[in-house]
Formats: sequence, structure tokens, C-alpha cells
Amino acid sequence: MITTIQILLAIALVLSIIVPFGVYLIGEHNRGRYKTTIGVNAFFFFGTMLVAIAVMFAGAANVSAATEAAGPSGIALGLGYIAAAVVTGLSCIGGGIAVASAASAALGAISEDQSILGKSLIFVGLAEGIALYGLIISFMILGKLG
Repeated sequence: MITTIQILLAIALVLSIIVPFGVYLIGEHNRGRYKTTIGVNAFFFFGTMLVAIAVMFAGAANVSAATEAAGPSGIALGLGYIAAAVVTGLSCIGGGIAVASAASAALGAISEDQSILGKSLIFVGLAEGIALYGLIISFMILGKLG
């Protein structure tokens, strides 16, 4: 029963990606329709993901207290790895956005006055630090799992 549900959820996830873009490709191509397609895609994809998570938690076996003392196992271990991946991914995305805006502003300022190179590099370095902080936190999470 659970395998059938898992197969149906996998098919639903794939269809939630393919169907909205298939509908977009059939009709007229414009910016408003593309935004609607992205919105529908995100709604159905993340909705299906929430249902998949609910099914995963409902089908998970209870872990006894003896195995909890030995360290995380099963679903706790998997969620720990997901947490480490999310922390690293989101911090790198945030760092990339920060570096993009800080570096472009720094280049514009340096082209006008070359004496502020050191000050502008500090801001670019601070923006890169965001990604490093996320990486450190993910190492801390992985250290707790191992």
C-alpha cells in the first residue's frame, strides 16, 4: 500500500513540473502567462511535497528509546542531512545575491575614485562571509549526526 502511494506521489511530482510548462508552451508566450505558469508550478510542486512529507511521517516506524540513546537514526538522521543541505544552499544563495550587489556597487565606486578600493573590498568580503557562516553551521549539524 505504501509503495503504491510513493509511486503515485513520485508521478504527481513529475507531472506538477511538466504539465504547467506544457500548457505554457501550447499557448501564447508572454510575460504574464509565464509568471502564472511558474506560480502554478510552485503551488502544485510544493503542495505535492507537503503531502509526500505527511505520508512519509505517517509511515515512519516509531524509534525506541534505546536507539535514540545511540544517536540519531532513521528519519532524524535524514532530516539532519536535509537541514545541513538547506543551510548550505540558502546561505550560498544569500551570499551570491549580496556579493552581486556589493561588487557591482564597488566597481562603480572604484571607477570614479580609486582611493576607496580597500573600503569597497571590505564590504564584498563581508558579503562572502555569509556563505562561510552557513557552511560552518552545516558542519556543526553534520558533527551532531556523526
